[in-house]
Amino acid sequence: MKARLSIATLVAGLLASSAAWAAVTVRYYNRDSRDYTWTAVCSGVKTSVSFGKSQTASVTIQGSSPCTIQTDGGNVVLKGGEDLDIKGGRIIVK
Repeated sequence: MKARLSIATLVAGLLASSAAWAAVTVRYYNRDSRDYTWTAVCSGVKTSVSFGKSQTASVTIQGSSPCTIQTDGGNVVLKGGEDLDIKGGRIIVK
């Protein structure tokens, strides 16, 4: 009985920890001379994501893919690994 309880506890812990590692990482080039912070929704959870001005960098959004970034120019769906180009306040997936 104790062995089954220990195994169940171990499995539950592994499942919980794997969800904690879920994230979407993308590389971007922001051609604009302003920072952008937009809302991202990943698996129903809202968070914010920021893109620095005039730079190439990577950003990681916590949550399971797909993630939807809500911008003034429309929504962009990301699964992870994409290269983004930001110009004129719009995200273009390359």
